[in-house]
This record gives sequence, structure tokens and C-alpha cells, in this order.
Amino acid sequence: MKTKLQTPNSKLQGNFKVQTPRITCVGRGLRVGAWGLGLLWCLGLEVWSFAATPFPSKPNIIFLLTDDQGYGDVSANGNPVLKTPNLDRLHNEGVRFTDFHVSPTCSPTRSALITGRHEFRNGVTHTILERERLTLKATTLAQVLKSTGYTTAIFGKWHLGDEDEYQPERRGFDEVFIHGGGGIGQTYPGSCGDAPGNTYFSPAIKHNRKFEKTDGYCTDVFFARATKWIASVKGKQPFYAYIATNVPHAPLQVRPEDEARYADKVADPNVAKFFGMLANLDNNVGRLLAKLAEWGIERDTLVVFMNDNGGTAGCKVFNAGMRGQKGTAWLGGTRASSFWRWPGTLKPAAVDKLCAHVDFFPTIAEIAGATLDDAVKAQVEGRSLVPLLKDPGAASSSPTSAAGRKAPRPPPGNIPCAASATRGGTSFPPARVPRRSGNCLT
Repeated sequence: MKTKLQTPNSKLQGNFKVQTPRITCVGRGLRVGAWGLGLLWCLGLEVWSFAATPFPSKPNIIFLLTDDQGYGDVSANGNPVLKTPNLDRLHNEGVRFTDFHVSPTCSPTRSALITGRHEFRNGVTHTILERERLTLKATTLAQVLKSTGYTTAIFGKWHLGDEDEYQPERRGFDEVFIHGGGGIGQTYPGSCGDAPGNTYFSPAIKHNRKFEKTDGYCTDVFFARATKWIASVKGKQPFYAYIATNVPHAPLQVRPEDEARYADKVADPNVAKFFGMLANLDNNVGRLLAKLAEWGIERDTLVVFMNDNGGTAGCKVFNAGMRGQKGTAWLGGTRASSFWRWPGTLKPAAVDKLCAHVDFFPTIAEIAGATLDDAVKAQVEGRSLVPLLKDPGAASSSPTSAAGRKAPRPPPGNIPCAASATRGGTSFPPARVPRRSGNCLT
């Protein structure tokens, strides 16, 4: 299938505005490795903008993002061994995007999520060597939410720059409780690094610019601190809590009782550790959901769950039939869970349209009722998923996200792959026109 790109035509039909883009593509997929996700949405489909039906005003928003958990590392996604009953609740009780994609490694994904823009335009081309620093020219989602009346907080992993000017308290977050570098205890040449000697047990955590010693397992610590902060602000103003765990990223430091839950269920001890870390995470998600119900704010709170890139240790047990994992251009490196739960507002449903991390920023901004200035509008490359959240059934014949968006321009010459964190920073030639082959993006 070959067509030529032209300026989209627009016309009105009833309550819908129809845009009919004609996009050059071969097949219906994309290669996602050569310059990050690529975002060459080559589906040649009509784009519908639904007549607005407002969501309840300014909900609380909790964003849960895990580190190195793959799409297949959720029992609701088909894992035959791992049990994640509370993540399954988010899957079953809300809208889930089944063809949602992120970048192959963590910093690129995180930069796209909080700016709505491809990672290379954010200056993020790696996870270390100061190539993980988010450009100071970017406007973050936290800054947009603050401008519309939210109080904001981050708990866990930042990984977008460790120098003072790059830290989250200068990027729109009121409350900051984070480890340094790309993981607890990690340190690399340059400015990317965490507190020396840190481990997942009772780590030193940077709280509003000062490190403090904690007591307990890291995931328990992050969720406990987030829960305490939410308790202190709920009912006073809408809140945005970004809980970005460092689990199940290696090193596989796990509570013995959690590892024991899978020691006799898998042959590889590292998989038992990995699954144990996720079991502990799931328990924390359950406690958080219980608190929202106890406080009576469950129906006023949108909870979004995602993973930041493809899987790692768990892929040898289950990878949802996909090829590849973290750091690769295959589906196993970029397909992610994307669960959106908002009781009383979002009806449980599955959306099978191609969507991505860059869509998160404009979606949350619209839900929060934020007004974007011209500079931020120019920054955002994603599309709001609100029409799909409101009417997933109609989306099956009238997709909104997969076509008609801006594709980022690759820089000239060879392009360092955003997936190169595990591949030595190798340079690759510019992305070629993609095609879908089986269950892989090739």
C-alpha cells in the first residue's frame, strides 16, 4: 500500500469534524528502534474529533509507572505464573489500551510522557552519560497542572537529570521524594548518580533537595510516602501524584518473603526474585486503592498505570507472544500496559488503536481542564486520548490517535538509538519506511 502525504482535508458531518489524511506508508506498522519510537503513524485512517462531553472537573490524578516491567508481566495480560490481582483491577475496572507503545528504555519514555514530545527533541538520547537530561526549554506536565490549580508530587524515579537545574522541584513538582540516577545505588561518569552505597532496603532518598535515610523496602517506602502526602492534601485542592517505582529493575534485590512466593514456581532464581518484586508492588497498589475508597475519593481520582519499556527477566517465562524485550525495536521492547481507572466516569473497555507515550501529556492536560499556550501547543506531538476514553466502542471504527499526527523529523546523518542503553551507544542509520510483520514491528 503506497500513498502520498498531502495536507489533511477537513469537513463537518453532524457533530463530528472529519479529517482525512493521506499518508505515505508501506503496510500498517512502524519500525520503532532507529530513532526511538519514530511516531510515523502510517495507518491512513480517518480521524474523528467527537463533540465534547466534559469529564468531571479537575479530578485527582495518580500516575503509576514501573521500571523494566514488561507488557507480559501482568496476570491480566496473560502471564500464566505471576499473579497481580490489584493491577488486574486497574485493567478490568477501567479503559485499557492494548496497542500502546513507549520507547525501548526508560529516560526516553519518561521524557516523552511528561512533555508530549519525542525524546530526541527533548535532548534525551540515552539513559546515562548526561544524555538523559531533559532540556530546560521543555514545559512539563507538572508545570501545566500547577498552572490550573493542582498540587504536584513525585515519588521514586526521576531519571531526567541529576544536576540542580534539571531536578523535579524546578520542573513543576511541589513535593519531591526521589532516588538519583537511573536506579537506586547506580552511579555513572558525569552527573548521573545516586547516593553511594544505596540499596533497595532502607535507601537514602532525596526529599525536597536533602537526602534522608528511610526504613523499609524501597517500594513500600515510596508508596507509604505518597499515601501520606495524598492524605495531607486531599480535599484542599486537586492533586497529581506521580509514583515511579525503581522496581523491578535490576539489581534484583527483593524481600525474602516475596521471593519465596515464586521460588517453587519457576526454575530460574532470578525470575523468582523479579516476580517477587512485582508481587510486592501489586500489594502496594492494592493498599493505595483501598485508601482511596476509605477516604471517599475513589470516584474523584483517575489512576493510570504504565510500564516504561519492554520486559527483562520475566520474558523467559512469558512475553505475550512478542519478539524482543527492553532495548530492542521489536514489539517486546515497546509495547506497554496502559490502564486508566476512574470509577463512575470511565466504563471498563479495551481500545485497540495504536497509541503512545506522547499522548499522555495532552490527555491529562485536557482531563485537568488546562489551557495550553501557543508554545506548549507547538511542543506537544501527541494527541489527546479523551475521545477514546469516553467512547471506546466508537473508536473501533473511528480512531482518533493513530493518524494525522506530526511525525518528528530525524536529525541529519546517523542517529544514536534511544534503545542503546544496553547496546553501547551504537549509531544507526535513519529510520526506513516501516512495515508490520506478524506480531513485530519491522
